[in-house]
Amino acid sequence: MSSIERLYELYRQHPSVQTDTRKLKTGDLFFALKGPNFNGNTFVRQALDQGAAYCVIDEPAYAVEGKTFLVNDVLTTLQELARHHRSRFSIPFLAITGSNGKTTTKELIHAVLSSHYRTSTTEGNLNNHIGVPLTLLKVRADAEFAVIEMGANHQQEIASYCRVALPTHGLITNCGKAHLEGFGGVEGVRKGKGELFEHLRYAGGVAFVMWDYDYLHPMSQGITELITYGTRDAAYAGEVVQSDPFLEVRFTKGFSGNIRTRLVGSYNLPNVLAAVAVGSHFGVPEEKIRTAIEAYNPSNSRSQLVQKGANRIILDAYNANPSSMKLAIENFAQVREDNKVLVLGAMAELGEDSLEEHRSLVELIGQHSWREVLLVGGDFRKIDHPYKSFDQAADAGEWLQRQHPSGWSFLVKGSRSTGMEQVLHYL
Repeated sequence: MSSIERLYELYRQHPSVQTDTRKLKTGDLFFALKGPNFNGNTFVRQALDQGAAYCVIDEPAYAVEGKTFLVNDVLTTLQELARHHRSRFSIPFLAITGSNGKTTTKELIHAVLSSHYRTSTTEGNLNNHIGVPLTLLKVRADAEFAVIEMGANHQQEIASYCRVALPTHGLITNCGKAHLEGFGGVEGVRKGKGELFEHLRYAGGVAFVMWDYDYLHPMSQGITELITYGTRDAAYAGEVVQSDPFLEVRFTKGFSGNIRTRLVGSYNLPNVLAAVAVGSHFGVPEEKIRTAIEAYNPSNSRSQLVQKGANRIILDAYNANPSSMKLAIENFAQVREDNKVLVLGAMAELGEDSLEEHRSLVELIGQHSWREVLLVGGDFRKIDHPYKSFDQAADAGEWLQRQHPSGWSFLVKGSRSTGMEQVLHYL
């Protein structure tokens, strides 16, 4: 019996895996991962004291007789164990990646599929080299469907996740201006995200493709089966009825009637279309699809509408890149309100394009009328603009508090590092 097979036997007895002692429960398997500033091996005794059944380690000095499992590298072993577990299933595994909308699309698809199937899905945005294997190891034996979110900021990252998750189906939400520093430009983004389609092409899988995006046509060429969605010329087609404040979608092909969502912004149209396409393809009844999407209420700082007193806030502050910022600003510009305020945090990981991308946003902002514009941190501080400028989100919040706003509408958005959601504490 190989080392992975022996570890898998332990996992079957103790199927809850943890990498953080702060979240450890009695009976968990603890994987002692290492990072630039920590060494999980040093937490082995603490994990055992907290009730861990076994600890997987890669430094013999921390071995405890009958309680530790020694391997060459804990992270590699975690990924190998996840692949071994994945290989025991013959159910559909749908992988989702893209520059914008991954998590919202994943949540909508999960809502739809779980209305009809026992569905296992990525929790939150655990979509990296640790999160993907942890997600796979949470797929229970009775699961009928699995949805795996994959994030990436450099080449070959998605390919590495595909080797572990072995997706049978895949969806790329879009390829925009995100993580340009790591990918090396927009073409690099397409190449990196396209690694999912490369896997499906090789594995004989199925791709769900947003047909409005011309660049996805050649990227998906050669895949055994394509399921298309979009606003035209697609198997599942729909259009925006209205999006002030919530998006309503009218379907013109592949689905009947309208869906009235609780999502803010017309830029969520592709996410809704994707969920309908996936659900319909897998035989979820139309009314279940409609009910699931209409009941989905975002609570994760993504396309979320928050009412505070007489003020209305569109909170879309989980992350930001030039593509998503542009869509959010343009959508907010169409909102029929008099007192509209932009509160925007700087964008990260844009490399040498960063200053130019921030300048482009300032130009876009100038094309519309606003009561106030507040720009926070990063490269917004390095360029000339006529708007109010702050070092941190809290500074912007304190300024707003002093204005005693009432009846104002806000768009709050920025990269995760700017923590723009803090602004809400002051409104």
